[in-house]
Amino acid sequence: MIPVTTFAGKKVAVFGLGGSGLVSASALLAGGADVIGYDDNAQSVTKAAAAGIPTADLRAIDWSKVAALVLTPGVPLTHPAPHWSADIAHKAGVEVIGDIELFCRERTKLAPATPFVAITGTNGKSTTTALIAHLAASAGMDVQLGGNIGTAILSLAPPAEGRVYVVECSSYQIDLAPSINPSVGILINLSEDHLDRHGTMQHYADVKERLVAGVPKSGSAVVGVDDEWCRRIASQLEESRENVMRISAKQELTSGIYVSQQRIMRANGVDAEQIAELGGIGSLRGVHNAQNAACATAAALALGLDPKTIQAGLRSFPGLAHRMEEIGRRGAVLYVNDSKATNADSSAQALACFTDIFWIAGGKPKTGGIESLRGFFPRIRKAYLIGEAAQEFAGTLGAEVPHDIVGTLDNAVAAASRDADKSSAAEPVILLSPACASFDQYRNFEVRGDAFRALVRALPGLVPIKK
Repeated sequence: MIPVTTFAGKKVAVFGLGGSGLVSASALLAGGADVIGYDDNAQSVTKAAAAGIPTADLRAIDWSKVAALVLTPGVPLTHPAPHWSADIAHKAGVEVIGDIELFCRERTKLAPATPFVAITGTNGKSTTTALIAHLAASAGMDVQLGGNIGTAILSLAPPAEGRVYVVECSSYQIDLAPSINPSVGILINLSEDHLDRHGTMQHYADVKERLVAGVPKSGSAVVGVDDEWCRRIASQLEESRENVMRISAKQELTSGIYVSQQRIMRANGVDAEQIAELGGIGSLRGVHNAQNAACATAAALALGLDPKTIQAGLRSFPGLAHRMEEIGRRGAVLYVNDSKATNADSSAQALACFTDIFWIAGGKPKTGGIESLRGFFPRIRKAYLIGEAAQEFAGTLGAEVPHDIVGTLDNAVAAASRDADKSSAAEPVILLSPACASFDQYRNFEVRGDAFRALVRALPGLVPIKK
């Protein structure tokens, strides 16, 4: 744990006592703060109290004595309306921050030179974060991996010389981190997402931009330029700084890092040198993973890794659970778990990787549905639709793609397996890439992916793919 000493002797309110909220409260207590925790869920309050965290209804406390409100990332800060705790804090003139901000302040106080790699974007954050951590660990570095990828940042070891932090940051977390200042900041891409939380695409982009805008001039701001929003951000940053590294998986650059014919290249304005090759790396297949790998390579170079070490690390990367995770084969049929694809843009990356797809899709739908995936419909042999989105998706697929509304994941795996076994395709792929959130049937995408993996592994004759 990282004791948060920057609030020692001060009163701090913590709202949201789930995983990261509990860790934040404990870290503040360990650093000497006077903590008051609360949650709208009475069971969470009881659990926190049992863990030794002082609790009280924040509506009944004296806010003139409170130095800060630490808000858990899942609680609305601005849209569709501020949570009541944030509203009270704002009216009392109390700053509202999150656990990433607490880490940044502690790092600045204790070890400001400690490498801090922060990653954000709409898609690819977790893969890029895990890959950077893998590259650094493969080079023998003391790597602390956390943030939105699943481990609360304040659960990590305290900042110290020689320790490297690799942290995935959601837009929610960035919104609560006004002084975020990574030594390497990465913005992979931007597309429409989380507008229920941010209101407009412009506000969403502005929040994401803060991560790379906060990189000091001695650091490296890495920005993917394969979408218009990020190209604009890169150009804006370049007006005031020289440490912007452009990344592309779709075009050659005169300056920056790009991918061409599965080779990661570094261009310096005159020449381009090859850093690594992606050919034959199953865990990094597809254009989206080429973008992820290029961003990770930029971070690795900034951390001082040489091309030979980067290449070895790329080849040994096992991939990320629930993201293009190859589970196994049964005969010619490959089973792929892409449960992390919770929107259409993310599913597009998976659909682009295969040509004979038996597609399992559906769940809690997001704005826009799957209309944007129409260009991939010729790759889909048949679709198996589950969850709340099934009827909507069936309407979009229409007569272009054969489909069945099967309702549940177990029905989908059984039907897709039967049809793939009978197909004439040389390399049929059963792909779970839902293009939806999971919350209609599963607690999160991990639980959904675990269920798919278990169903597939129970099939007779399956040969697991070892990592």
